[in-house]
Amino acid sequence: MKRLDEKLRRIRAGQYGCGDFILADAKDPDMGPGLAAMGPRQLRDGGGTRLRTREEFLEEVRAIVGQDIIDVMLVSASNLERLTDEGLFDTSAVTPAIRANDTTDIWRVRGGNYHEFPSRAFRSASLARVMFGTAEPPPAGAPLRGTDLGLYSITFNNDIDADVATLEAFARFRADAAAIGFKYFLEVFNPNVDTRIDPKLLPSYVNDCIVRCLAGVTKADRPQFLKIVYNGPQALEELASFDQSLIVGVLGGSAGTTRDTFELVAQAERYGARVALFGRKINLAEAPLVIISLMRHVADRGVTPIEAVKAYHAELDRHKLRSLRALEDDLTITEATLRGC
Repeated sequence: MKRLDEKLRRIRAGQYGCGDFILADAKDPDMGPGLAAMGPRQLRDGGGTRLRTREEFLEEVRAIVGQDIIDVMLVSASNLERLTDEGLFDTSAVTPAIRANDTTDIWRVRGGNYHEFPSRAFRSASLARVMFGTAEPPPAGAPLRGTDLGLYSITFNNDIDADVATLEAFARFRADAAAIGFKYFLEVFNPNVDTRIDPKLLPSYVNDCIVRCLAGVTKADRPQFLKIVYNGPQALEELASFDQSLIVGVLGGSAGTTRDTFELVAQAERYGARVALFGRKINLAEAPLVIISLMRHVADRGVTPIEAVKAYHAELDRHKLRSLRALEDDLTITEATLRGC
């Protein structure tokens, strides 16, 4: 049993305790922004002359899995195939997952404007190939080759045609997943276009859409957990306290400051989230392994976000790595939803 399975079992049983907060790394940017999202090949002085190659990017994935702190490593189907061939997850307690769909609102490619239109459903990955390495599901009892867990993403835009199409595609995905025993966690983004909804009501709109879209889905087809935007403590607590069986997690969003990273983990855990799945906040950090280690301590309430930022800079100094920001600047909260809590 992977560590994720054990934690989910305890959380669902109402036995959540220290160490049970789930940390996931989103190393799937090639499914959205593409090459540009690989991040720079960072030099020790903090500079970078070019974007990382695929091999350099995968080397960081290997290092993070080897660190054995995160619980889930999310990658593209093509990168999972590469890492599975290497046997990276064979004896690891880390659960691999793939991005099971790649909706148009994450197509933030250089020069493109796809994300400026209401999100449209789209899927690249073959679930059967991801699980078994074959185009068609093999006979019952066939061994799992890759993974049986993926992220499925939806975005509600208060647009009846776009939202109905999104929900119909979600229903088709659930049927396909159920047919071969594929599990998923559900990512729900905030609207990616103007919805004409009062900004103060937007968190409530998202919460209502989540509960409404899952109300007709029975236990067998429900997500393992949610991944949503942190819309502030009130909205998170409202959703997290609604149904114990619906485990809520937060996504990382923009890179922000190091204080933003630790503050988001702390506030998410405090107000009922049990999962944090961060991409850029880890991928663009000066020292990803260090920031992950401190995220674990913050989630377990072993250190405060301020203490974690100071510890992070001390580690950068110890390893002679130049920080992207001065300590004073890195202690600043820049994300509006994190202020005042």
